[in-house]
Amino acid sequence: MVADQSRADRFDAILSLLAEDGRIDVERIVNTLEVSPATARRDLDALASQQLLSRTRGGAVAQSVAYDLPIRYRNLHNKDAKAAIARVASEMVPKGAVVGLCGGTTATAIADALMSRSDIMEASTVPNLTVITNAVNIAVQLAVRPQIKTVVTGGVLNTRTYEMVGNYAEAVMRGITLDFAFVGVNGLSAQFGPTSQDEREAAINALMASRAEHPVLVADSSKLDQRSFAAIGPRDLFTTVITDAGATAAQRKALSDYGYDVVIAQ
Repeated sequence: MVADQSRADRFDAILSLLAEDGRIDVERIVNTLEVSPATARRDLDALASQQLLSRTRGGAVAQSVAYDLPIRYRNLHNKDAKAAIARVASEMVPKGAVVGLCGGTTATAIADALMSRSDIMEASTVPNLTVITNAVNIAVQLAVRPQIKTVVTGGVLNTRTYEMVGNYAEAVMRGITLDFAFVGVNGLSAQFGPTSQDEREAAINALMASRAEHPVLVADSSKLDQRSFAAIGPRDLFTTVITDAGATAAQRKALSDYGYDVVIAQ
């Protein structure tokens, strides 16, 4: 790091350091970013005002979410891979875009990544981002971010996944258009395409993708060459897949040969 880096770069660096341990102190910021203690404290105060962290005596801790999640969200499988995928997905999204997020652990990680962006969290009289979601947990995360306009589909709640499904959810989705839709899967194979364990979730996810200019599959490598019960739309609905470095060369080739643009999150 260099001392004359921009404030936005410092914010991103501080949030990255905070993500490692869940807490950070002024001394570490000073030593890592080569800034003065006064600058480090001002940066922490600014990030706290954007609700990106909580200030403590001498430092800060990561923002906590004041609700309990289903066990699938708390005991996150392939956490590092999902975080890497989320960072890549977030980087695709320009400020001001309209983004669809389905439920699931990877989409939840994408919501976290978007909320960590200093440009999106800047104070503004208009939304810096619009997110449409059918996931209750993601909606609650975003509810405390006034810089993000959050649209919730409504519908019948699946208590296992916190996702809303059914006719009400689909009616809302048909009335909107998206720049990006990030859709998670239970399985993805070149032969069968993306699949879900629940046919109702598969239906709403496919509809979300169909309403997006850029529909993107997000699948950590443990989901590759796997197949679940319900297909998520026709096989050519998606053109882009973000996965992690655990994907083998053969898996990448199979997806590429089918026509997917495969993006590897390091």
